[in-house]
Amino acid sequence: MSVLAIGLSHRTAPVAMLERVSLTGDTLTKLLHDVQQDACVAEAMVVSTCNRVEVYAEVERFHAAVTAVSRLLSVHSGVPVDELTPHLYVHYEDRAVEHLFSVVCGLDSMVVGEQQILGQVRQALKLGQKHGTVGATLNELVQQALRVGKRAQTDTGIDRAGASLVTAGLALAGSLEGKRALVVGAGSMSSLAAATLARAGVTDIVVANRTYDRGVRLADSVGGRAVEFSAVPRELAEADLVITCTGAGRHLITPDLVHEGLFLLDLAMPRDIDPSVREVAGVTLVDLEAIRESGIGSREGDAVAAVRALVAEELTAYLNAERASRVTPTVVALRSKAAGVVESELGRLLMRLPELDGKVRDEVTQTVQRVVDKLLHEPTVRVKQLATSPGGDHYAEALRELFDLAPDRPDAVTTPEAVREVEL
Repeated sequence: MSVLAIGLSHRTAPVAMLERVSLTGDTLTKLLHDVQQDACVAEAMVVSTCNRVEVYAEVERFHAAVTAVSRLLSVHSGVPVDELTPHLYVHYEDRAVEHLFSVVCGLDSMVVGEQQILGQVRQALKLGQKHGTVGATLNELVQQALRVGKRAQTDTGIDRAGASLVTAGLALAGSLEGKRALVVGAGSMSSLAAATLARAGVTDIVVANRTYDRGVRLADSVGGRAVEFSAVPRELAEADLVITCTGAGRHLITPDLVHEGLFLLDLAMPRDIDPSVREVAGVTLVDLEAIRESGIGSREGDAVAAVRALVAEELTAYLNAERASRVTPTVVALRSKAAGVVESELGRLLMRLPELDGKVRDEVTQTVQRVVDKLLHEPTVRVKQLATSPGGDHYAEALRELFDLAPDRPDAVTTPEAVREVEL
């Protein structure tokens, strides 16, 4: 089994395509289940954000899995395969691991170093765990990726090197002083938007949300006020600045609701604001496409270089550990077979020499076991070391062939004593 990553992001697809492929709620869950139930897939996880839709899977056959996942992405998004395929990227085995580490560290984000992706991948993992589509392989990989992402933020300051999408978008708004702001939505991105506005000195912040109580909590946290969602048209008429991120899946703000001098920042995917509002004189609309084209937040510096080095280091460590673990069943099987031979031969010896007293028997047993342990120690340690090198699997194969081992046999790989000996 090997890890496959397949998807599309702001690097390979325009926002219009990302908008069509955007998956949430039941659609996302159905895709997750359908991918995992495919014959060539053992485990699956889906990361769906405003910047990307990616499927991570443990697969048995590369080409069959790529075909199956591409088809399922097409089915659940409604985008024909021939339209979707040109925007897809595929990473396999080592490259898939490297890609995930880079994504979680914010290196692959529209705004380099943004912190939201760490939480989004964590939520994707939890969803997979909840629905039983994530097993040992993906769980271990993603948990390690999350640790790498956290280390990147702690050790390098990458989260300060790149602005958030909110900050990047507001950088195009000019001065915020004295502006009246309307925040539509009360989710994590809207909360970040409201906090950013408050830190920038905006004192008149209005929050509109479908669940009024959540809107009240957010407004109170930034010293603003909350309104019912139905009041959005009225508040738009009074606002200078609007930030929206609701995930409603339809256009909430249309050209007839905007007015000259209004600045709108749409961070939703699919978009909350009808792109045609740009045609209204004096109105400025900034969406994810505009942020990407502006290049704000995508500049590399020392922190980014440090994270790239960290990813390379963590990738090497992860792959070495993973390759070494592959040889463990073979080593356990070898030790198990040796223990069986020792037990059999000692049994025959003691049957021929029944007069041996208990002390002598124990000494003979320990001596034989020490001889076998010493003979096996160097080869087993060496094969684990060699397993981390290119083509390392061949060494385990050689051991299996030479000693006629069956490392897939349950009793050969689950014996606690055998596993403990291999770890020593």
